[in-house]
Amino acid sequence: MRFGIMAMQTGMLIPPPAALKDPMAFIMGFAHAGLVRQISSQGFNLIELGGDMVLFFPQAFSPANVQKLAELKKEQGLTYTMHLPLWSVEPSTLLQPVRLGSQRALVEAVQATQALGIEDYVLHATGALAAEFTQMRLPDAGKALILRQFQANARATIHALLSETGLPSRKLAVETIEFPFELMMELATEADTSICLDVGHVLAGFSGPIQLFDALEAVLPRLGEIHLHDSPWQGLDRKIAYGKDHQALGKGDLDVGRLLDTLAEAKWNGPIIFELSGEEARQSLEVIHRLRPSV
Repeated sequence: MRFGIMAMQTGMLIPPPAALKDPMAFIMGFAHAGLVRQISSQGFNLIELGGDMVLFFPQAFSPANVQKLAELKKEQGLTYTMHLPLWSVEPSTLLQPVRLGSQRALVEAVQATQALGIEDYVLHATGALAAEFTQMRLPDAGKALILRQFQANARATIHALLSETGLPSRKLAVETIEFPFELMMELATEADTSICLDVGHVLAGFSGPIQLFDALEAVLPRLGEIHLHDSPWQGLDRKIAYGKDHQALGKGDLDVGRLLDTLAEAKWNGPIIFELSGEEARQSLEVIHRLRPSV
C-alpha cells in the first residue's frame, strides 16, 4: 500500500515572529519545492499538493515553481497527487457568475500543474453553501429539490473542467464531503470520475447516514484515492461531529485493520493520503504496522 501526506502542513507554513516585520518578503520568498523537500525528508515520497496554497502564496504554482517541483520529483522519485482549490470556491452554487469563476479557478489549477504528471486531482464538487443547505431544516421535498439543483451545477462544473483541460475523467476524484453520499455517487457515475473516499468525513457524518464500510463497498469500483484520518463514528441518527475528524489513527472509531484488509483483498493500490500533521501521520503508521505488520 502507498501512504502519503498532504503538503499543506500548518506547522511548516506559519511564519516565525521575525517574518512579521516584513510579511510581504516572507510571502514572496516562499519556495514551494523547498516545502515539499522538507516533507519528503520525513520519509514520504507520495505527496498531495494543495491547490489552496495560492491563497497565501500567489506564486506557488507559477511556471518557475512548477519546474522546480518537477525537478524535485525526478530527483527524489516522488509521486504527486493534488487537491484542487476548495477555499472560496463554490463549484455547485446556483449563482452562475460565482460558479463560473470557481470553474475557472479549478481549470487554471489543473492547467498550471499538468507538467507535474499528477496521479489524480481531488475535487470538492460542492462547496460551503451546499453544505449549509444540506444541514438546513427544510421540508424533505424542498430540501431534495434544492440539493438536486446544487448537484446539477456541480455536474456542469465537472464536465467543463474535464472538457477544458483534457483531463481523463478517471484522473478526477470526487471527494466524499458534506453533501449526501448518494448524490455524490450519481455525480461520479454520470461523469465517470473516480472517487476520493475521505474516511474521517464519512465517520463524522458529513456524507449522511451511511456506515463507512457500506460506503467503501459502494465506491470501490471507482475508488481513486483515500484520505485517511480518524474520527468518532456518529451513527446513523446522530449529528455531524464537526471538528472531531482529522485525528491520528487510534484516536477515533475507525476499524483500521478491517479497512486495510478490505483494500488488500480488493488488490487496491491507489494513493492513501494522511490529512494529518507529520507527527500524526507517523503515529498513524505505527498503528498500521502494529495491527498489520505485513503492510
